Amino acid sequence: MPRTKKKKSKGGQHGNMQPFSDEDASIETLSHCSSYSDTASVAEEGGEASEDAALEDFQYKLKGFIDSTVDKSAKTRQGALDGLKTAMATRILYEFISERRMTITDSIERCLKKGKGEEQRAAASLACLLCIQLGSGIESEEVFKTLKLIFKNILADGSANIQARQAVATSLGLCTLVAEDDILDVHATMECFENLFTRSYARMDGTCPLISPQTSQLHTNALLSWALLLTICTANQLKDVLRKHLPKLPRLLESDDVNMRIAAGETIALLFELVRDMDAEFEFDDWDELCDKLNALATDCNKHRAKTDKRKQRSVFRDVLRAVEEGDFQPETIRFGTERMIIDSWVRKRTYDAFREFVGSGMNYHLQANEFIRDVFELGPPMLVDSATMKAMKISRFERHLHNSAAFKARTKARSKFRDKRVDVGEF
Repeated sequence: MPRTKKKKSKGGQHGNMQPFSDEDASIETLSHCSSYSDTASVAEEGGEASEDAALEDFQYKLKGFIDSTVDKSAKTRQGALDGLKTAMATRILYEFISERRMTITDSIERCLKKGKGEEQRAAASLACLLCIQLGSGIESEEVFKTLKLIFKNILADGSANIQARQAVATSLGLCTLVAEDDILDVHATMECFENLFTRSYARMDGTCPLISPQTSQLHTNALLSWALLLTICTANQLKDVLRKHLPKLPRLLESDDVNMRIAAGETIALLFELVRDMDAEFEFDDWDELCDKLNALATDCNKHRAKTDKRKQRSVFRDVLRAVEEGDFQPETIRFGTERMIIDSWVRKRTYDAFREFVGSGMNYHLQANEFIRDVFELGPPMLVDSATMKAMKISRFERHLHNSAAFKARTKARSKFRDKRVDVGEF
């Protein structure tokens, strides 16, 4: 994982204001954080506010969210956390956040310790977005050192709110990837995840442990975070993992939970990719049995499973089977702005999916403008494209509608003869 130590930059000054209500928080955040070019679009549409005024207004609202994270009302605190999450997912706020990172960290810590399920969930996700904004360096390391023990305590506490534990299982994985500076601590965190997902292993007689759907989701999140950290393990650590877990991971393929089965399959494919990078001649003792299991899931026709689950599962396990048998990966192209990135490995896919989990629809924007994420995916420095060029590149909604309509008509016409019941069967 590339690590770029950033110098601390000065942000704006704190401002005094009354905390927003939850309704104000959600409405204002969505309206002011939708894209990097919001301030420019205000000026282009003839708005009275200048770019500087729009930016000042935006920062004023962010300060209101920060102030509201310590409000007495749990609903207001959660609204403020969600408002900050939306802002960080859709804009680059490094300078503003860097100046206030300890204030935000203190609020996250307080909400994790004293809040309930939904508030803890929002705080855990915000912690991850904070690290993504700060990048891999001293600032994010300090944030993570403050929160790491709290994360691990919640994760290990069987009496803690299950939604909070699920969120922490996901956030702890990505925060560790971004901000952990000691590879031994990475391994210790992986053991925390192992203590959870191994409880979903099928027994030796093939029966599965009785686990609630929510607990199964917790184990699935732990497995995915564990797989994410596999991507930065040393060769010696990978060898230990292979010896300890690869013979047992196929037991998760017996799970009743489709999400767990898929996560297990993708993790197995990832492990095979990593070990073959170290040793092209690697051979797995139970290779035939594993391929039989993967093939059964890739062609699953069990009637007691939902059609959508089977469709999703079959698609994934066809790729997993191909990875195990042939060492192959089906590439995917991600387009953003004037650029494109190819997801060409299971390592890259797991990393991309982990970041997208938090920034959501803002992923393409972060791929364009977030220096840290661009560094992770080896995209180089951000490309500067002026608004006129971007406008010229965009296809109008009407043109897009005409194109889609024409394509739909062409498909319908091409298929109609096969669907027409009047066609004589003897002609085929």
